[in-house]
Parts: sequence; C-alpha cells; structure tokens
Amino acid sequence: MPAAAAAAARGPLLHLRRNPAPRLAAARRSFSSSGMRCVSAAAGAGGGGRERRSSPAFGGLLLDAGGTLLQLARPVAQTYASLGRRYGMSKSEESIKEGFKRAFSAPWPKTLRYQGDGRPFWRIVVAEATECTNNDYFEEVYEYYAHGDAWRLPAGAYETLRDLKDAGVKLAVVSNFDTRLRKLLKDLHVSDMFDAIVVSSEVGHEKPAPEIFKRALDQIGVEASKAVHVGDDETADKAGANAIGLECWLWGQDVRTFSEIQDRILTRFPQ
Repeated sequence: MPAAAAAAARGPLLHLRRNPAPRLAAARRSFSSSGMRCVSAAAGAGGGGRERRSSPAFGGLLLDAGGTLLQLARPVAQTYASLGRRYGMSKSEESIKEGFKRAFSAPWPKTLRYQGDGRPFWRIVVAEATECTNNDYFEEVYEYYAHGDAWRLPAGAYETLRDLKDAGVKLAVVSNFDTRLRKLLKDLHVSDMFDAIVVSSEVGHEKPAPEIFKRALDQIGVEASKAVHVGDDETADKAGANAIGLECWLWGQDVRTFSEIQDRILTRFPQ
C-alpha cells in the first residue's frame, strides 16, 4: 500500500484509539439507523412496493358459483359425449357444445330456471344439446354434476377465502343454481368458509334481480357500498350488482385469479 494511502487509512483508527467511546457510540447509531433503513427498503421492495392495508378495502365479498368459484373439471361436451355412448348417443362434442349454448341461452318461460333440484330445466338442456331423451342417460348426467369430483376450485381460491376471512372480510356465495350447490361446496371443502350461501332456487329470485343480492348483503351485515361482487356474467352479475350500488369485478376480465381478488381487497398499492 502506498505511504499516503496507508496514512489516510490509519488516521481514523488513531483517532478512535485516542477517544474511542464517542466514536464507537456514533458508529453504533449510524449502523443501527442505516440497517433499519435497509430492512425497511428491502421489505417494501420484496412486495413490489405494496403494503398490507390497515383495514380491508371492502367489508364483504360476494361470489358467483358456476363459472367463477366453481369450474368444471372437464368440458361439458366431453362429459355429455362420454356418458352418452352407452345409450347410443353419437353426436360430436362440437355439436353438443353448440346445442348446450343454444339451450342455455334460450328464454325460459318461467320466472326461475332453477326450481328445487332444477331437473325440469336441465332435462331440456341435455335433450337439446344431445338429442337424446333417454331418462336414464339424463339421470346419469344429472348425478355426475351433483358430486364435487365434477368440479374444481380455481388456483388459490381456498387460500384467498381463508386469508380474507382471517382479515375480517364477510364472505357470501350468490348463485343462480339448483339445490345441488350446497353439497358441491361441502364436497370441495369451502362451505364453512362462507357467512352466507344464497341460492336462487331457495330464495325465489335469480340474478340480476336486486332481491338476491340484497338477501346476501343482509345475511352478512354489510352495506352495498362496502362490498364487492365477483361473477362472470355481464348482465346477471355486473348489471345486477351495479343496480343496487354494489361494485362488481367480472371474472376473466377485471380479475383473473383469486390472488388478484385478495390483493385488491387487502393490499394498498402506491399511487
């Protein structure tokens, strides 16, 4: 080391030896302060600048079931076709898919599509989609969808429901569905997560009717302005919720994952 550099390096050390206490104390304070700043910065950077809200953005979360919370384990046309082979049904999966869409979107002459167990409605849908009117075939299809194995939760859904519940957010299912829904939620181990389960076939109202949303809000004790609904239908979910002052995020458009729902409710992003 050159002499000048060595002398410069020794200077601070010599000063510390002459009067060590004040210098050491200052060094400790400086290290502690800078260390805390580094920890804080690292914590902020690790979350992409996000931080947990002191309280959730919404006090209640309402969820649609079919198509949002409940996803099919396999395509409906594939199921209809595979179950129909033993009954002589030979329609292609593409034809079944088109028939299903046509039947499901057709105007229903009664107030409710799903009354009780929903069999009258589903019998028409299956017959239209497959052109098979065999009652045994219909019953096999109907019972297949009555079990949790036919459905799945989206990735991260269970964890999001658990974390939101732990944070004090009230949870409700609001669904146009028949009486099979409660069993399906139990089969998928999420029934106990919800403070309310409001099913159209039980309450006599289907989305977008305001009554079904209001029933859910009343049961969880949260005002419309302090809750958010997530569903996959522009009319039944978004228009219906907005009509009573309830914010709605469309599944697949406004939000695409349950972790995103959790972030928007629990996490504050920098402005």
